[in-house]
Amino acid sequence: MRVLLVSPISKVWNSRKHIHMGLGYLAGSLLKAGYEVEIFDAVVEEESLDSFLKRNPFEVVGISSPTPLIYEAWEAAQIAKNHGAVTILGGPHPTIMPHESMERPEVDLVVRGEAEDTIIELMQALEEAPPLKGNDPEKPRLFSESVYGKILGLSFRNEEGQIVHNPPRPLRKDIDNIPWPAYHLFKIERYTNLQPLTDGLDPNARAYTIVTSRGCPYQCIYCSKPITGHTWRPRSPAEVIKEWRYLVEELGATEIGVTDDVWNLDLERAKEICRLLIKEGLNKVPWITIHGMRVTSTDEELFQLMKKAGCKRVGFGVESGNEEILRRIKKGQTLEQVRQAFRNARKAGLETMGFFIFGLPGENEQTMEDTIRFALELDPELANFMMAVPFPGTELYQIVMREGKLFAKSWREFGIHDDKAHYELPGLPASLVEKKWHEAYRRFYLRPSRIWKRLWKKDTWRRLPEYIANFLRFFK
Repeated sequence: MRVLLVSPISKVWNSRKHIHMGLGYLAGSLLKAGYEVEIFDAVVEEESLDSFLKRNPFEVVGISSPTPLIYEAWEAAQIAKNHGAVTILGGPHPTIMPHESMERPEVDLVVRGEAEDTIIELMQALEEAPPLKGNDPEKPRLFSESVYGKILGLSFRNEEGQIVHNPPRPLRKDIDNIPWPAYHLFKIERYTNLQPLTDGLDPNARAYTIVTSRGCPYQCIYCSKPITGHTWRPRSPAEVIKEWRYLVEELGATEIGVTDDVWNLDLERAKEICRLLIKEGLNKVPWITIHGMRVTSTDEELFQLMKKAGCKRVGFGVESGNEEILRRIKKGQTLEQVRQAFRNARKAGLETMGFFIFGLPGENEQTMEDTIRFALELDPELANFMMAVPFPGTELYQIVMREGKLFAKSWREFGIHDDKAHYELPGLPASLVEKKWHEAYRRFYLRPSRIWKRLWKKDTWRRLPEYIANFLRFFK
């Protein structure tokens, strides 16, 4: 059976320009099991899904979706079903709210949670017991409960048309034996370098990402982790280095991004990975941490090793410049720990990124002012200011629904880079959150020193229209 894995493109603002690791891992598992598979990442494709499927028929189409893209995922499912394919939805949003998608006739199946094992069992079931109803794209497909009811982590419709949610699939404890992502299926030449805002756009980049661990055990109230849960499962340093070598030596990577939620939770493991990169001569290709490192699992030696291992930039989830807000969101770090991490990173010669959130529970004008001043004090090369998003399944979502007012009328309005507040709470009007968010961008990026640095970037003038658009959006 031929399988197409799809990532739809957003009809609102979307910043992802690196490869989709979730689909890559699924493709790797399917290939190892002997199935023919391709990836359709709409972010970089030059034709529509409908046009692609007209030329390339597939028996099965799997679609991944975070919350803001669920409508596009449903549209993709309808297109695939119009071409006769069995449609499968997976990813964060269908995992949290599987019944919502299963109520739609264009969605045949939902895979919840980590799907590498589920998708193989599902393919075997489709070969053993095909759907009980035909290819009418307006009607839901039905499946034999005696066969499909055994697949953990699967939602389906049984012979009577009833929606069945099988028990969840336990997470794999050992993730070293999960097949590597099918990197070769991505049209890598169509992706940008990992952080063009900081490095300038490199049209010739071959930028790959790698996962060295899965999950995060911390329970920050705003963080949605429906796939990995509150766990942290590391890969062994030796296995990480094998994959890293493949990216560098076989695929010609010009840049690598570590996409773990928290790659450095085990400080000694992180150091060992760096030592092996140095020992194996893999430190000639620059790499960055795409998501924020835990400041509580760092020390001066780690950053020194990261620099020697080829790392050029590290990111930190700072979130707030107010100690009480950090406590209320269950961040598990102090301002002084953040300061020390930034100091150590700079001492090692690493560039820094900081992630900051506005509009958290308990905030007021002064706490958000504290965050702006803290960002100015830390002065990272890149500061990413966001307004809090109450994703379904998070404690923040429960707080907003219980105590405040949610503005979103559709899931599309749950983008983390939106320029409007997503909710308000008593004593925290949306207008104030938006005001401080805009103010943060103005005060951080419109300093004379920042403007002077940007003028000297090689691609500033070539990308002037993009910068003007961002100026109008962020700095008004």
